[in-house]
Amino acid sequence: MKTATKTALRIRKHIEAIPVGEPFTPTAFLGYGTRASVDQTLSRLAKAGWIERVTRGVFVRPEINRFVGKVMPEPLKVAETVAKTTGAVVQVHGAEAARRLELTTQVPTQSVFVTSGPSKRIRVGEMEIRLQHVCQRKLTLAGRPAGLALAAMWYLGKREVTPALVEKIRRKLGPSEFEMLKSATSSMPAWMSDAIFRSERMTVHV
Repeated sequence: MKTATKTALRIRKHIEAIPVGEPFTPTAFLGYGTRASVDQTLSRLAKAGWIERVTRGVFVRPEINRFVGKVMPEPLKVAETVAKTTGAVVQVHGAEAARRLELTTQVPTQSVFVTSGPSKRIRVGEMEIRLQHVCQRKLTLAGRPAGLALAAMWYLGKREVTPALVEKIRRKLGPSEFEMLKSATSSMPAWMSDAIFRSERMTVHV
């Protein structure tokens, strides 16, 4: 069997093991051949309609919905996949985090994520995904509910983050995640950790 054919078969088998709807990049297959051979194989599979190119350097076996046809991955999954190629961390933007925790009723109009990597814009069909660089401490606990709360508090700011709001966050997170949030006070500005401390004192005295 020719090397190119063997590489193509191994890549296809690997892709079959990736869940439908889960985006991936060529770097996942560099153990099977040269970057050029991997790119050629993915390009052929995309032209054949077996996989879909989501954006530059990102592919997926799309989910098929009987009403709308091919369904592209969620913006967060695309952002995480792009960031992973450079080892960067990605977190939901504070505006979306606040909405998910029901701390605000405002709905963000753009798909924006914060990252430890460089700021960039990713085009996915008609949609644009923005990655916005922030300092590492704003990404503490990224990927878990406590990290969502931290992002929301950074976004809402000093005037909005009161002991009452912290109490609302406590109820949303549950005991274990709230303890995780408290453990990250060394990464918080003083006004944020003070709000948590004052909330704790109020709870003790109730």
